[in-house]
Amino acid sequence: MKRLLILGAGGFGQMVKETALLLGYEEVVFLDDAEKRADVVGKCCDYVIKHTEYPMAVAAFGNNRTRLYWTDKLIEEGYQVPAIIHPSAIISPSAVIGQGCFVMQRAVVNTHTRIERAALINSGAVVDHDSVVGCGAHVCLGSIVKANCTIEPGKKVEAGEVVFSTRRKIEGADSRSLEDAVYAFGFGPRCSYVKPFGEGHINETYEVYMPDENGVDQPLYVLQRINIHVFKNPEQVMENIFGVTEYLRDVIRREGGDLDRETLSYIKTKSGEPYFEDDEGQPWRCLNYVSNSVCYQIVENPDQFYQSARSFGHFLKQLGEYPADSLYETIPQFHDTVKRFLDFESAVKKDVKNRGRLCRPEIEFALARKDDCSVLMDQLHEGILPLRVTHNDTKLNNILFDADTGKGLCIIDLDTIMPGLAANDFGDSIRFGASTAEEDEPDLDKVHFDIHLYELYVKGYMEMAKDVLTPAEMASLPWGARLMTFECGIRFLMDFLQGDIYFKTAYPEHNLVRARTQFRLVKEMEEQFETMCEIVSRYE
Repeated sequence: MKRLLILGAGGFGQMVKETALLLGYEEVVFLDDAEKRADVVGKCCDYVIKHTEYPMAVAAFGNNRTRLYWTDKLIEEGYQVPAIIHPSAIISPSAVIGQGCFVMQRAVVNTHTRIERAALINSGAVVDHDSVVGCGAHVCLGSIVKANCTIEPGKKVEAGEVVFSTRRKIEGADSRSLEDAVYAFGFGPRCSYVKPFGEGHINETYEVYMPDENGVDQPLYVLQRINIHVFKNPEQVMENIFGVTEYLRDVIRREGGDLDRETLSYIKTKSGEPYFEDDEGQPWRCLNYVSNSVCYQIVENPDQFYQSARSFGHFLKQLGEYPADSLYETIPQFHDTVKRFLDFESAVKKDVKNRGRLCRPEIEFALARKDDCSVLMDQLHEGILPLRVTHNDTKLNNILFDADTGKGLCIIDLDTIMPGLAANDFGDSIRFGASTAEEDEPDLDKVHFDIHLYELYVKGYMEMAKDVLTPAEMASLPWGARLMTFECGIRFLMDFLQGDIYFKTAYPEHNLVRARTQFRLVKEMEEQFETMCEIVSRYE
């Protein structure tokens, strides 16, 4: 026989009894300190002796504090404390109804709502999606709790009252703009906290932590504020990104890959926009966090560099049929080395910060290599080299690696996805990864071009990309390494001359130190250039 013990035999207790009988309970009795009725079998304190006879019990008191108190007592005693839900109530399958809750006639509890223990949703009340009704709270007759609301424990929502969503402070959100972005993408009600993420030079990046299905906080999303001083047309940046990533998803689907981990998945705002613009005019975007992945700032072992070569080679191959000319040039002439050199010459001439006196040898080194800058650009203009969909920032730290296997998973930091040359992407990887030191190492005796790492990268890159590269493109790869390193060097040096307006710096000569490391690598590449060309020919 299905039996139920109810603590509290007043008017609300009688409503609960009627509902319990409709739900199939065959015997329903009460404990009450004041009522004297045939179905009252003892006082409330007698719950400790009724457990064997009545294994299920609820506390049906109209007073919120009293209902929660006695519900907790019943749970502590080991009773099964069911939720009592009237058959006419509408409950979403995704809603969570806690122990000792009551949902009465024609009440509605919508999607992803959580009703915590001993809460009462009275007749005709509506609790809309993604809301939380706290322990012992009471949503009264005909009241409405709108979406994304939180009703505090013990709170009473009066009959007919409409409760609107109120923002709560997001832990870790140290600015109103960041908090606005969290809410713009719909994470506000569920977000546990945010914290800075990554080591990028340009954008501000944050992890968004939320509870998983087990209630454990996990990083589920990434929020980024786009640097509009660098990317002046964020709408074009995001159009490029959405176009390329959605195309990659189709390719990965055909390859039988993992759609959630092998390409970035970007998310639109609640209003369907590709990014959110805050009150200061700053754009924010959001993407899914790639689980069980790692990112390396430097090459810790040769296999990492090899895997990065395969990743970027595969990236080029996957996008081999994507119409490169359909992409916006989000940073005009980004890898136009001729234009970069002209800008550098102008910066030297103006010397707006009077820093030229501090870097005369570096300036002379750069000026002596003016003619090199046109090698690849001339081939592009003559139609010898084709335009490709290129990443344009192919450093090791723009790849996510599988934390278990160590294999490359996913290419990240897609802001600079643009039409470009395969040699430029290849060369930027070599610049960064085939060096024996970090790009801001002050001791130049530690900075060398590692020809063995270069060959390892060539091997991995050609394994994945040689089927789509033309013979001219293959021949251009060593020049890509040399010119991208030189270009980066003059960019660092120009930024130093202009007062560090582009790259983030940690100290006054930071960009000058970076320029010196690049020029050291250029010099050593020049000395080994024939060998670099021979290595490429081995893997054609």
